[in-house]
Amino acid sequence: MKSAAVVNYAPEKGAVELREVDQPSIGGEDVLLDVSHVGVCGSDLHQWTADHSWPVNYPVVLGHEFAGHVAAIGDEVEEWQEGDRVVSETAAIIDRGNPMSRQGLYNLDPTRKGFGYGVDGAMTRYVRVPARCLHLVPPGIPFEHACLTEPCSVAYNAVVENTGIRPGDRVLVLGPGTIGLMCAAIARIGGAQVAVVGLEADRHRLEISRRYDCESITGDKDASAWAKEYDGLGADCVVDATGVSGALKAALELVRPNGKITKVGWGPQPLGYSLDPLVQKNVTLQGSFSHNWPVWERVLALMDSGQLDVEPIVGGIWPISEWHTAFEKMHSGAIVKSILKPE
Repeated sequence: MKSAAVVNYAPEKGAVELREVDQPSIGGEDVLLDVSHVGVCGSDLHQWTADHSWPVNYPVVLGHEFAGHVAAIGDEVEEWQEGDRVVSETAAIIDRGNPMSRQGLYNLDPTRKGFGYGVDGAMTRYVRVPARCLHLVPPGIPFEHACLTEPCSVAYNAVVENTGIRPGDRVLVLGPGTIGLMCAAIARIGGAQVAVVGLEADRHRLEISRRYDCESITGDKDASAWAKEYDGLGADCVVDATGVSGALKAALELVRPNGKITKVGWGPQPLGYSLDPLVQKNVTLQGSFSHNWPVWERVLALMDSGQLDVEPIVGGIWPISEWHTAFEKMHSGAIVKSILKPE
């Protein structure tokens, strides 16, 4: 059986096309997942425009934000049944004996390979998934929301696990994309005072931040004024979700002495500026990558309770055959998140 798939076939710009692919076979510890919805991530766009900074196993089916039904199970799988509503983590291949994996931090296993770049992803009808990656989707969460558990988990890991934001903290989030807006939303759930910073071109995205009870800011001067409003020293934490290396310089100016900067956005450009303020201010600079099992369970609980609503960031749902429109809508900045639905 063949299905249409969005395939990144070469490292050149624009090397993505719709192809027919075979239904994957599964091993004893795998399930075959019938994909209902799959989110388009900024990393999918970066592979499409060939400005990514990670190795890709060409050709590869894109897509790592996905949810659907279990269609078949491997001989060694006991905890899942056909028809189960599930969402999948992204760590498709890990070394279970790696010291990081043995601590439960398999997201930091250096040999880890994810869906959509290391192995075939979910922008197609069926995808092979290790059973260990699955989480049950509560009945109250529709698949078009469940497929966005992954970016929400990135944000939760950054804001809660790696930064430890506390109630009352003043938090600046740089970048009103999917991850930035979810970082802001989760920080507000945790009781922080939050402002999201963007460019003039981001005004429609910044409007979404207000739906999460956050302030929206354009311009460095306004960001500085907000950061210093309480006691003149700056924000307790700055979350860099821009994907631009230069944003770290702004974060160093906006954070208070002994504050925290958490960098979750990739920025492959060279810095070209001094990190001395990091030393002078005694600032903690924290990187945050991916997520693990308990983070996903927390996020699904927040979504199921209604505390975390992803609907405001969804800009539209397109069939797989219209992947190019969905990509363009996001790439242009017209919408925050595109979702594809296999046909």
